Amino acid sequence: MRAGGNSNFEFLIVSMKTDSGIEGHSLGFAGRGANMAGAIAASALKPFFEGKDPLFREQLWQDFRTYDRWWNHVPIYSYGPFDICLWDIAGKLCGLPLYKLLGAYRDKIPVYASSFVLDTPDDYARQALEAKTQKWHAYKLHPLGRVDFDLAAYRACREAVGPDFKLMADPVAAYSYEDALRVGRELERLNYYWFEEPLPDTNFHGLRKLAAALDIPICGTEVLPGSHYSTAQCISESVVDIVRTDVSWKGGVTPVMKTAHLAESFGVHCEVHTAIYHALEIVNLHCCAAISNCEFLELLYPISDMNFGMKRAIDIDASGYAHPPEAPGIGVEWDWDFIENCTMKVL
Repeated sequence: MRAGGNSNFEFLIVSMKTDSGIEGHSLGFAGRGANMAGAIAASALKPFFEGKDPLFREQLWQDFRTYDRWWNHVPIYSYGPFDICLWDIAGKLCGLPLYKLLGAYRDKIPVYASSFVLDTPDDYARQALEAKTQKWHAYKLHPLGRVDFDLAAYRACREAVGPDFKLMADPVAAYSYEDALRVGRELERLNYYWFEEPLPDTNFHGLRKLAAALDIPICGTEVLPGSHYSTAQCISESVVDIVRTDVSWKGGVTPVMKTAHLAESFGVHCEVHTAIYHALEIVNLHCCAAISNCEFLELLYPISDMNFGMKRAIDIDASGYAHPPEAPGIGVEWDWDFIENCTMKVL
């Protein structure tokens, strides 16, 4: 499917129906390639799930690891929407919203604004101030990945919002170790809250050295393959200080909760990474509400660009807290007319 408008994002809608008539639905990440992502989902995942008991989520998760190893090797975002459908079905069967089915820890969570890549340092500063004015709880920059530009943007944001508003930096693995060390020391001086993915997630050696050299927490594992299995190594070897997970790129609700509980046992924060589209962010929100060691819900800013496919937007109150839906399952009120109008192919 193609969202249309200014975004032109392509995405999947994955639907499951049980023999008793209960339906589960999820949006699926596809980048700009829904034809490719859809073909993979239809050929590798659809036949795997057909005829299976949707309540055997753990068995399905474990079996798929072996199934995928033998000649499938699907992208990291392929399994997630299918797992979400299973949880949506379970919630509807039990008559519970997902966060209560998981075991609720709270019924609201602070939101932070997460930037796209912007043109100038002043653009970041204006956006950071908007987030603060709207009572959101923090702002994260995704700068260009050029050190001098990035430093100017980091400084402009701190000057705009004052000394106490929480700011985070995410250069998306753009730096060398030497540049990351230089930038990290400046972020410490500017009182930034964390330094995310300064090096590629797979650079365990560099990240471990950086985490040891800096006081600012290093946040990572966002795109590291292997979900909680590889995250376990990062925690045990002090590769990063804060770990990441999300329902889209890590394989759904099941591995998100595994990762969060793993991190909790080590006293490590597990921050849930944006799933980009709000129909997936709602699932992230449910997970955040059931996790004690996650501080924020991350939403790309401006939020209006990502809320397509739903009749009702994420509930964010005047104090900057997001509230999970109380309807059974994931609680998304789907805009099926919009989805039908965007449909390129049904598989």
